[in-house]
Amino acid sequence: MESQVKSPVLLFDGVCNLCNGAVQWVLLRDRRGVFRFAALQSDTGQAMLRQFGFAAEDFDTVVLIDGDRVFTRSDAALEVVRRIGGFWPVLYAFKIIPRPIRDAVYNWVARNRYRWFGRQEQCMLPRKEWMSRFV
Repeated sequence: MESQVKSPVLLFDGVCNLCNGAVQWVLLRDRRGVFRFAALQSDTGQAMLRQFGFAAEDFDTVVLIDGDRVFTRSDAALEVVRRIGGFWPVLYAFKIIPRPIRDAVYNWVARNRYRWFGRQEQCMLPRKEWMSRFV
């Protein structure tokens, strides 16, 4: 299935404080404006999940959609750091660690993220200067 996505879109858990902090971290470092963002819970996020065959209620992974390519869990995080510029792409070297090991760590954090970092009652509202980056 071909995507209508023009720029890479990062789908994230919109009520998770850790996830919201990660999105803000990317926004501050992605000076070229490579990425767009949508909460997994949003209408756009839900439509994209369905388009790529994901369960609409699965909020335990970040999903990076780039054209017809989809990255999840640690692969998504590594793709983000690879593309944001600066010295951050050096972290892509973690790709040499086998995915099952990387994803085991990712899943452990994902399972505990609400307990460790908390959650919001509703999805975050981005700063005015970032609004155009959200789909």
